[in-house]
Amino acid sequence: MKLSTRTRYGLRAIIELAENGREAPLQIKAIARSQEISVKYLEQLMTILRSAGFVRSIRGSKGGYMLARSPNQIKLSDVFDCLEGHVTTVECVEDTKFCERAEDCVARQVWAQVQKAIKDVLQSITLQDLVDRAKDKKMSNYQI
Repeated sequence: MKLSTRTRYGLRAIIELAENGREAPLQIKAIARSQEISVKYLEQLMTILRSAGFVRSIRGSKGGYMLARSPNQIKLSDVFDCLEGHVTTVECVEDTKFCERAEDCVARQVWAQVQKAIKDVLQSITLQDLVDRAKDKKMSNYQI
């Protein structure tokens, strides 16, 4: 399974908001520069994230984007589903009618386990967890 740039870049942008855009909105150009994402592509991602209720836009000269909810209320699974879509390893895991061998297939059991593991990990991590990880990483870089 390979994640799209949409998911990778969208997640980086929303982490940036969680780390730096809590007090005041971040302008899209600043996020794009910091995350090395084109402004045009980032605008598309922010539209998706805004429609899903993860971010809100603030108009005006000091406007930009902010999180719409607290980072501890945003699960990675929700952001992932918004940007990438539902996690599916193979079609037969979701729909046994897709393959006549689905009921007896031991490979399908493995794909179902993999799918469940991915979902469980994504559901267990919040945006705040990632912000905390980033802080810890920065702090460990300063220690001698």
